Amino acid sequence: MGSSKVQRLSGMQKQVLSLFRGFLRAARSKSEEERRKIESIVSQEFRRNAQSVDRKNFLYIEYLLRRGNKQLEQLRNPGITGLSSLQLHFSKTDSNGHSSNKG
Repeated sequence: MGSSKVQRLSGMQKQVLSLFRGFLRAARSKSEEERRKIESIVSQEFRRNAQSVDRKNFLYIEYLLRRGNKQLEQLRNPGITGLSSLQLHFSKTDSNGHSSNKG
């Protein structure tokens, strides 16, 4: 067997993983029921974006990271009980990151 190549993560990939872990850590501070909801929503959203967003669309990925970090900061607030308390606006986007919602 040959040596296996380990693919190193880019800086942006590291930021995405850090954001994902941050959401999971923040979820631990909420009630058990909310924690499960948060983990489910976050997992679904990250998985959906991984499948639908072009990996070379750096501007849109940076936008998602900024939006995610703002949402994470809100979730870390002790007064926020769960994601249902946050203003989440998930919209369908094309491969260029343009929203299909006109409103």
